[in-house]
Amino acid sequence: MQIFKKIKLFFFRELKLFYSKITDLFSNILFFFLSIFVFVFALGAEKALMQTIGVGIIWALLLLSSTLSIRRIYEDDFKNGSLIIMHMGGLSYELIAFLKIISHFIFVQIPFLISIPIAGLFFNININEIIVLIITFAIGSLILSCLGSISASMNLLNKTNFSIGSLIILLFSIPVIIFSVGIINSNNDFTSLLNLLFGIALIFVGISPWSSASCIKLAIKNK
Repeated sequence: MQIFKKIKLFFFRELKLFYSKITDLFSNILFFFLSIFVFVFALGAEKALMQTIGVGIIWALLLLSSTLSIRRIYEDDFKNGSLIIMHMGGLSYELIAFLKIISHFIFVQIPFLISIPIAGLFFNININEIIVLIITFAIGSLILSCLGSISASMNLLNKTNFSIGSLIILLFSIPVIIFSVGIINSNNDFTSLLNLLFGIALIFVGISPWSSASCIKLAIKNK
């Protein structure tokens, strides 16, 4: 029961940190909608074109917007020693990484789900495609959180070029975007493709905590 109490306290702490930095989330969502407006004005009034490429644009902007705060997943806790304190409190680095992934998914990715229907209206996307877009982003964003965890942990000792982590996320998230957009544009039954995307997400959930923990240990050792 002690471990569940520690996990509860961990999420309570993450919630407090989220509310203390909620302006960062608002800035990311604002960036998302400003980018939407730029594309809408650039494409003009061609509804057919907007409907054709709208889903891909929204997914790409969701990726860019939701990963703006990736670097800070571990950075603050690494600098103030909270990672070591949590580990000494009985949480393994693998569990800390897993809980960080879940908290990033809940507090950063989930709010973007609310923005998707509004963004879909600007591109005249029908309701069925918006629903599928929400489902694919809910699954795909978990993969993005896993990639973000690995990227953030790799950047803990990087004092010069923080763009390397973003490039890693962009590189590995391209197949996720292609796969997600392919599901939405599929005319056939997409249930099997959706299950495959969910399976990929589970693989990343299983791999990312161990990879992130290894980078965290290395960073603490060489701090």
